[in-house]
Amino acid sequence: MATIALFHSVLGLRPGLLEFAGMLRAEGHEVLVVDQNDGKIFDEYEPAMANMEEVGFVALTAKAVEAVAHLPDGFVTAGFSNGAGMAEFVAGRRAVSGVLMFGGAIGLEWLDMSWPMGVPAQIHTTLDDPWREQESIDSVAAGVKAVGGEISVFDYPGSGHLFADSSKADEYQPAEAALMMTRIKAFLDRIDRK
Repeated sequence: MATIALFHSVLGLRPGLLEFAGMLRAEGHEVLVVDQNDGKIFDEYEPAMANMEEVGFVALTAKAVEAVAHLPDGFVTAGFSNGAGMAEFVAGRRAVSGVLMFGGAIGLEWLDMSWPMGVPAQIHTTLDDPWREQESIDSVAAGVKAVGGEISVFDYPGSGHLFADSSKADEYQPAEAALMMTRIKAFLDRIDRK
């Protein structure tokens, strides 16, 4: 079974994210849920983004790397929205076996990194997500392929940004969230067999 470092969105450790981590644990995976907001949880994006800007993106990436320092090499990084960027950043600095990105990705050029050799990835987004940045998704996909990694980019109908967060009622899409979890399980099973 995999060890997974899971990073939250700017909204923090919402109940839906903790439920998501619980589903992965129920499959036998070890999940480290990283709290980069020091306990702050938001319902709306505007104050959450203001909090992120106050902390600073560089400080957040440093906290992300520090949070996984005790994990042995070969873990999987995963993250929602801004947390997907944290998952990418950590993967560029540690030996990981896979990366899972939910609600988008951050362009590799923006993170000033190259994708690690041969590391597979998945990106899960809705087609009408107002936060969707196709250029960033394309950047990551090209970077993964360039170094021999496998990437699957899954586009779901709807507009939910955090569509797998059951506690975010205005964005939650249960059918798409269930399909995403099926695809995540298959990804983790493939990594486990290597």
